Amino acid sequence: MSEEPDRPRVLEREEYIEQAYFFRALRERLDQGVSTQELIKTIAQEILSTTKLPLALDFMVTELRFTGGFSTAMARLGHYFTAFQTYVIREAEREDGRLDFRIALEILEKEAEYRAKGADPQGVFLYQFETLCRNRLGYDAGLEAMARDPIYDENWKDWILSLRRQVGLVDIADMIFVRSQYYQMLKGETGKPVLFGEKEGKIALANRRKDPLYLFSALSRHLGYPSVPRPRKEESVIQNYYAMLRRLEQLERRVKLLEEEHRGGIDLSQFYVKPEDQNNAGK
Repeated sequence: MSEEPDRPRVLEREEYIEQAYFFRALRERLDQGVSTQELIKTIAQEILSTTKLPLALDFMVTELRFTGGFSTAMARLGHYFTAFQTYVIREAEREDGRLDFRIALEILEKEAEYRAKGADPQGVFLYQFETLCRNRLGYDAGLEAMARDPIYDENWKDWILSLRRQVGLVDIADMIFVRSQYYQMLKGETGKPVLFGEKEGKIALANRRKDPLYLFSALSRHLGYPSVPRPRKEESVIQNYYAMLRRLEQLERRVKLLEEEHRGGIDLSQFYVKPEDQNNAGK
């Protein structure tokens, strides 16, 4: 039986390398005074044609022309971009959101770099969960998006979904500790499937009843797990400026559509994407 076209799956290493390059290049070029669509078109020419990312970017440009949003395009490419990637960008695009768009791009860039180096579920979970904590994103929707990541097996997915009922009530260090190999060594018994190793368990035990960010920092120092990018205070004005530019760009698209409708109707053919182009982005 063939795999469903929108079912997420772990990509090849070269895909993550090119994803990291795309997110970094887009973030660094946002101040060039060029529309986001044109930036993506330019960067797409630089991406290796042997990967599926150029096809995904072509589809994204078309979707941006219609909706003005990254996250809607990424959601429709659920076989290529993970639900967590889409969630991070969606939060950055919210007008009342706390997450800056440039920081969101850097978060996805660092995650893609980590996956290209050979990520494990422990590291991906800690990075994604720290992203939720550090940027004060919604735990319920965020954890659900995390659970849909193809790097997690069923044991991981069940545990991540169970966290939605425990976050805020149980210390995250405790939750990691009791599912670690170190916990089973101390108790001398086997229980639920082990998700974290001995070292993660020791570090979690040492950080009980402390700020969770101390736990993530210690895990990064001792085990080399990636740290989540954080905004620099001196960049706050610049970030507000870029946020304003993106909103103006979205308003410009809406006005253009209204003008076309006033002149006699919107030409929907400009938004058409061949089904095979959308599907090929994830094959």
